Amino acid sequence: MVIVGGVEIAYEEAGPAAPAGTVVLLHAGVADLRMWEHQFRALAGRYRVIRYDRRGSGRSGDAEGEVCHHEDLLAVMDALEVERAALIGSSMGGAYAVEAALAAPARVSALALIGSGLAGHAWSADMLRQARERVHSSVPADRLARYRAGAADRVDPGDVRAMAEAHTLWQVAGPGRGRDALSAEVWEAAVEMCRLVFERAWTGPRSSERHLAPPAAGRLYEVAAPTLVINGLSDVRGIQEVSGLLAAGIPGARRIDLPETGHLPPLERPAEVTAALTTFLSAVDLASAGPVS
Repeated sequence: MVIVGGVEIAYEEAGPAAPAGTVVLLHAGVADLRMWEHQFRALAGRYRVIRYDRRGSGRSGDAEGEVCHHEDLLAVMDALEVERAALIGSSMGGAYAVEAALAAPARVSALALIGSGLAGHAWSADMLRQARERVHSSVPADRLARYRAGAADRVDPGDVRAMAEAHTLWQVAGPGRGRDALSAEVWEAAVEMCRLVFERAWTGPRSSERHLAPPAAGRLYEVAAPTLVINGLSDVRGIQEVSGLLAAGIPGARRIDLPETGHLPPLERPAEVTAALTTFLSAVDLASAGPVS
């Protein structure tokens, strides 16, 4: 554990005695640090690799009041004496990585953004409709409203599980695929992480997010770090659109599209994602800016 803003942040690290650089893994909003198991162990053969649970997630302390996740990220790096690192972010973890790269460019040697979010980007009406119809409808509307407001006397574990399964089916498998698109191991791992996310959101203290200002969505041209964008071609369309914005808006960004892959490629396609990350990182000098000469 490290203490950030008075809150315990759980982390794990591994790597050789003389690493080629430092890599920080930032988990998705529907997951926790466990989603990185394959990448954590594989990349630790060459790099110092750190994965941590964001405030309010996994084994870390509660998120309460105003929270700024990219500032927490930089504070975790400070606490672990990391001056500069490659940031690998999934979903909202990618959004926070971009914010950190804009807020403290000298501290970010590279970015890998996987099914990434983007702070300041407005989700489409179609995506929000899909979420209502395919995910929110899994719990009766009156109970869901009480859960979200923190006003329920009791949270039904069945409701938590139903919401987690619906969200995993829609996003992790993808709106055009069924549950059988994911292996039993991946399905259960994704549902369990997502179940804990909803359980904590509905039973824990209330919080709000503060993002970088001006928002990252209008500042992608400022990102100086070498960037890789990984997109699952079975992911929700609105999220794939963000991958397109990132690849087009960040100077020199490379894009990889993975067929038959949903929202959590590191979990669903671990070997392919690790191979892509290994190739990308080997072409970047993680101790200084820019490609290896």
